[in-house]
Amino acid sequence: MSQSGNADLTKSLTGVWSGLYSYPALMDPVSFVATMIDAGTQLSGTTHETCDVAPGESAGLLAKISGARSGSTVNFAKNYDGSGGWNHSVFYEGNLSTDGTEIEGRWRVPGAMTGKFLMIRNVAKARALTREVFEKV
Repeated sequence: MSQSGNADLTKSLTGVWSGLYSYPALMDPVSFVATMIDAGTQLSGTTHETCDVAPGESAGLLAKISGARSGSTVNFAKNYDGSGGWNHSVFYEGNLSTDGTEIEGRWRVPGAMTGKFLMIRNVAKARALTREVFEKV
């Protein structure tokens, strides 16, 4: 991830992000999709991920996110909604890359565990999709 200088403060975090978080032990990393809305310094949105509940079985997990951004620092809480049996909160703190396409940092469940995460968005793809949608209207 590029960290030279501060991230462009004019870059909105609104969009769809592909993410991956890892555990500190021998568990496999988990991928997720986050849809974020950037309203000035406040962040909100949702996440969707799949959890392996048993061999050959999986459950979809949904969560709401809320947080804030200060410069290149991004903080948010992911609050699971009870789907798949999960209803706890996970706290994320990361740094936005200078080009505004990556957020990398650490997550933690207080009193339980912590790990790393990375979120990436394809800005060019998002712009092309937006242009395509408006051309059809």
